[in-house]
Amino acid sequence: MNSSLQIRLDRKAKLPLSEQISLSITKAIEAGLLASGTRLPSWQGLAAQLGVARGTVQRAYERLSDAQMIETFGAGGTRVAPRSRIAAVRSEAPRCGAFMTAYHEMNAGPAIFQLGIPAFEGLPEKLFARARYANLLKTDCLSSLLYPDPGGEMELRREIAGNLSIARNLHCYPEQVFITSGYLSGLGLALRVLGLDSRKVWMEEPGFMVTRKGLELARLDIVPIPVDADGINVDYGIEKAADAALAVVTPGQQAPLGSTMSLRRRLQLLEWAGSSGAWIIEDDYLGELQLEGRPAPALASQDEGKRVIHIGSFSKTISPALRLGFVVAPIGLTNEFAEVAATLAPAPSPVVQLATARFMHDGHYVRRVRRLKRLYSSQREALCEQLRLHDAEWVNAGLAVLLKLPDGAPDTRIVKEAMRIGMAPSPLSAWFGTPSWALPGLLLGVATAPEQHLPTSCQRLFEIINRYRS
Repeated sequence: MNSSLQIRLDRKAKLPLSEQISLSITKAIEAGLLASGTRLPSWQGLAAQLGVARGTVQRAYERLSDAQMIETFGAGGTRVAPRSRIAAVRSEAPRCGAFMTAYHEMNAGPAIFQLGIPAFEGLPEKLFARARYANLLKTDCLSSLLYPDPGGEMELRREIAGNLSIARNLHCYPEQVFITSGYLSGLGLALRVLGLDSRKVWMEEPGFMVTRKGLELARLDIVPIPVDADGINVDYGIEKAADAALAVVTPGQQAPLGSTMSLRRRLQLLEWAGSSGAWIIEDDYLGELQLEGRPAPALASQDEGKRVIHIGSFSKTISPALRLGFVVAPIGLTNEFAEVAATLAPAPSPVVQLATARFMHDGHYVRRVRRLKRLYSSQREALCEQLRLHDAEWVNAGLAVLLKLPDGAPDTRIVKEAMRIGMAPSPLSAWFGTPSWALPGLLLGVATAPEQHLPTSCQRLFEIINRYRS
């Protein structure tokens, strides 16, 4: 039975069963749940599923046909008839709230200057497909009948541990690595393990709005902590909420401002966590994908595996469509992570994991990261050259360029206009959870800024910006 066609019969009702069936189907059609052209079960099949006589369903279908709700095509089956009122009948469908509307806008595209996704060109489809197919062939009948390890395939956990030791100076056992469906899945896993309901958490201000929403949904009391050129202001955090149980930080390249947390701030943060018994979640969203010099060591590498939970993903380095990430748990929490993974948050498909492991083992991952760094560096320099031509002020911010705007400039309105012509910069003000702290600006993603499109795109963007200059 079509999943949108749920018919419940009341055999004690005065209304005949055939009319109950026709009314249920009519409501589903008028609610837009059964679109025009949707094939319905045969009347014999529906009768068997509902446990009624075939004639009962036949009479219901005849009633629907007479009302021009359905059409019969012989071997083509019975289908929902075309309707002219479909647009009006979905007025009662669930509507997105403010957060989900912003979330969908953030992830729409791809578009010029969009954050969070790799370059339009050069995705490793062929290489990755080859690795995936090879692992499908290796899967034997016995292994396909067994439940996979909820913590993740050991082949991938070993590859991640090895890569972290070289690229992020983070030395860990494969058993500390837990495979997740991306960063947010890892955040959810960590929050479930920690179980800090109603406790205070330090959140970078500005910071990733989806992380902020996740902390809210986990019933944590968010304390916004300002960020400067040295990273999160630990002194401010201790002054305002020394009793916080958690801090969520982006020390490698702060999102969205791009600063790297200084050594002094790192040691100060770790000392606070150690002395107060707090935990630190390190969002290593870019990993080794740093465009200037060698990436700073992971914060977890300076912690000796005690208080820092390290979260990474392959969204920026391979593709967000993989929905693949990982958590490195402190040694003292590995059993708790294993229990939650086994019962509430198991790892994603083994086929995708094994393909990624093969991709890394054969050296394709390292080569891809190097190629992306060269490409993004070139595209960022080309973008900066265009900004110079427009006498703009900007700073480099990770895989973005932060274009400064005058105080009071409506960055969200500028972005909405830009989206209508195929551009999707991110408004800086939307990254603030405290409106009174918000600053205007535009984050221009360099990964999605091909050099050949930059002159035209920048010209159009500044035409929009100039309309809002006082």
